[in-house]
Amino acid sequence: MSKAKSKYTFHQSVEYYFDKAAPITKHPQGLLDQIKAANSVYQMRFPVKIGNDYQVIEAFRIQHSQHRLPTKGGIRYSMAVDQDEVTALASLMTFKCAIVDVPFGGAKGGIKINPKAYTTSQLQRITRRYTAELVRKNFIGPGIDVPAPDYGTGEREMAWILDTYLTLGKGDIDAYGCVTGKPVNQHGINGRREATGLGVFYGIREAVSHADDMKKLGLSTGIEGKKVVIQGLGNVGYYAAKFFEEAGALIVGLAEYEGAISNPKGLDVEKVVKHRKETGSILGFPGAKDIKQSDKALELPCDILVPAAIESVIHEANAPKIKAKIIAEAANGPVTPEADDIMNAKGIMVVPDMYLNAGGVTVSYFEWLKNLQHMRFGRMQKRFDQSAYEGMIRMMETLTDKRVPKKDMAMLARGADEIDLVRSGLEETMVGSYQQIREIWRRNKKVDDLRTAAFVNSINKVAMDYLALGIFP
Repeated sequence: MSKAKSKYTFHQSVEYYFDKAAPITKHPQGLLDQIKAANSVYQMRFPVKIGNDYQVIEAFRIQHSQHRLPTKGGIRYSMAVDQDEVTALASLMTFKCAIVDVPFGGAKGGIKINPKAYTTSQLQRITRRYTAELVRKNFIGPGIDVPAPDYGTGEREMAWILDTYLTLGKGDIDAYGCVTGKPVNQHGINGRREATGLGVFYGIREAVSHADDMKKLGLSTGIEGKKVVIQGLGNVGYYAAKFFEEAGALIVGLAEYEGAISNPKGLDVEKVVKHRKETGSILGFPGAKDIKQSDKALELPCDILVPAAIESVIHEANAPKIKAKIIAEAANGPVTPEADDIMNAKGIMVVPDMYLNAGGVTVSYFEWLKNLQHMRFGRMQKRFDQSAYEGMIRMMETLTDKRVPKKDMAMLARGADEIDLVRSGLEETMVGSYQQIREIWRRNKKVDDLRTAAFVNSINKVAMDYLALGIFP
């Protein structure tokens, strides 16, 4: 999936949106400058033995804002990693955490490698050495800076980071909170794997629930029947597609780096994934039309377009050809500033990344809390709730002289498991956060789009934290 050039780098694009929103907040310029700037930048190079030779690996960890601690942000493995990209992602994390009221500062990390070019043992050595460098410079810890998975990493890498930290952590009782996105059996949390994709679904479901907004787009309310195109079938894109499909949407287009497929009658996501595992490609899926150029899928007619891959895929050249009514930014920075202006002029609703893909950090927050309290969610109240519900149902049976079938009783009286509580908390977060952003968008005449509203909201929250610290009297 190619990216077209913009006159803005990724970091500059984030600063462009920040500068557009900042004057609306009316905070002092010095405070705005502090919120905008990255606080700490750690660029490192370290040797790792690969085969019979040593390679010098370049890596980064950037803490954008320490207005709240710990800082929080993923670690990505990619040849595209550089200081500009990591700084942009770290700053987005600051604003993302503020939007969804997660009490972290923003951070991000990256290692400049192609993970597919290394064996598992080589990746493990690279990951452990990177972690040791973070420990050495005090850039990791449950109260300092808490990494998480990102592009090119997952539960496996987070387990390696945890083990390295435990080895070097000298008995920290809260050590398991040094990283999130861990396997569930390594003090992770149920629901983290699908969290970002589910957050995308919850966010768009809330966006399409407002009749006034949908009327302007020529759409009805609700997810059911909406035509959806998704670019990227990684973790985020797959789960977003899955939840949209379960809610009655038609997935009319799917794109991956090898190409794209479309079917106006809808695609079965699970069958497409199975086909790709068997053949190595989504192309050739029965009943679908092949699109050789993956990026052309972005131009398919649809109600909701979900770019869930990499940044800058919607740009000045292809923006005029976009036919979607809503763009759901599941990836970080998929729309360039030039394209964003075109989208706004065309009346397309862009639901911004800094809000929409915050499901991951929200559930990471829940995992961090679980690690600090040393107890899984639901352990204290599940059986109590179940007994209370059964008691209420028995009372109703006595009053009505009717019996609830055993199968229905089990469903109605069930206490919440950890995954139920996680999803409930994520849903509450995404719904409440969208309502805050929409309120600013609709009531402030200087705010003409959801992205600006999201930045205004997050800048105000970060500013209040700095003011509370007494740094800016």
